[in-house]
Amino acid sequence: MAKSFWLIKSEPDVFSFEDLANCPGKTEPWDGIRNYQARNYMRDEMKRGDLALFYHSNAGPESGAVGVAAVASGGARPDPSQWDSKSKYYDAKAPKDEPRWLMVDFKWKAAFKRLVSLKEMKETPELDDMLVVKRGQRLSIQPVELKHFRAVCEMGGLSPSALKKLGV
Repeated sequence: MAKSFWLIKSEPDVFSFEDLANCPGKTEPWDGIRNYQARNYMRDEMKRGDLALFYHSNAGPESGAVGVAAVASGGARPDPSQWDSKSKYYDAKAPKDEPRWLMVDFKWKAAFKRLVSLKEMKETPELDDMLVVKRGQRLSIQPVELKHFRAVCEMGGLSPSALKKLGV
């Protein structure tokens, strides 16, 4: 199957790209997703080996893409935080026999040499139809077209050989 491309958002003071790089095996479950569309992307479309732009949201001084991660799990599985009453992601209405919320694992792949800010993305004509630059696109997981993925990676300083190593 063809590789898909994504943009995943995280607030760096909650979980940063550096945090992902410092995880054992540079892999971490992407839990706490509480939006049905984002959950559906994980459940229905994400697969092992898909690549994602890692985007720091609500970041100072600027939000933007900072690197590349890959889907490391073979598919979405139940997010246990939905049943943990001590978790900020607890959902009292989530039945154990039909999990409402899912997660996948992401693995650190490559850091950008520089942040590619949202402002810069909005000012780049070839990214005009990228979801993250459109008004109202606040999803923490969004699909990305290959041309946009490649453009943002190049803007971040990844070389053609680095992109080739990523399979892009």
